[in-house]
Amino acid sequence: MDTNNFKIRSYSWQELAMCYNPGVTPLSAVKLLSKWINRNPQLRQELHRTDWHKGTRFLTPLQVEIITRYLGNP
Repeated sequence: MDTNNFKIRSYSWQELAMCYNPGVTPLSAVKLLSKWINRNPQLRQELHRTDWHKGTRFLTPLQVEIITRYLGNP
């Protein structure tokens, strides 16, 4: 995805995962994004403060902003 066109807004978990991993299946993209987040304790902690938890299907704009702060724009 062109980083200049990425917008901070609400995304489904799968939709955001596909932005980061466009060349793989949706299931693989979801697993990769989950793995990246689980490997970063500070990112995970910040997300937990926004009421994010394993199994969250939709991300708020704040949660997306936090993820992009740690992982960069897709």
